[in-house]
Amino acid sequence: MSVEVLDGATIVNFVEDEEAFTVSVRDRFDHLDTDQDGLLSYAEMLKELQSLRVFETHFGIDVKTDPEELARVYSSLFEQFDHDLSGRVDLEEFKEETKQMMLGMANGLGFLPVQMVLEEDSLLKKAVERKSASAAA
Repeated sequence: MSVEVLDGATIVNFVEDEEAFTVSVRDRFDHLDTDQDGLLSYAEMLKELQSLRVFETHFGIDVKTDPEELARVYSSLFEQFDHDLSGRVDLEEFKEETKQMMLGMANGLGFLPVQMVLEEDSLLKKAVERKSASAAA
C-alpha cells in the first residue's frame, strides 16, 4: 500500500486511454481468473469485491457488519458485473463495469486532489503511475 495524491481527472484520463486501461483490466481479470477458464465466478471475484471496502470505517477501523448483510451486498455487487446474469463474468463485462465504477469514483472525487491509500496492484494505483510517467516524459 502507498499514499498517493489522486483526483478525478487522473482517473478519467486513465479510463479514456483505451490501450492502458484495457491492458490493466485484462491483467487484473487474469489475476482473478484462478481456474483460467476466461470467466470469473462469484468465488473468484469475492476478494476483489471485498477490496472495494464498501462499508464505512471509523478512523480506519472496520465496523462489525452482519454476515448476512455482507453476503447480500457482495452478491448484489457481483450481479452489477454479471450483465447477462449467467452467474459468471466475462472480460467484457468486467471491463465495462470497472470502467463505470471508476468514472463514478472520478465524478465523486471531482478535480480537487485528495490523498488516498492505494493497494499496489489496484487500477487506481495504475492510473496514478500512468499520470506520473506522462508527466516525466
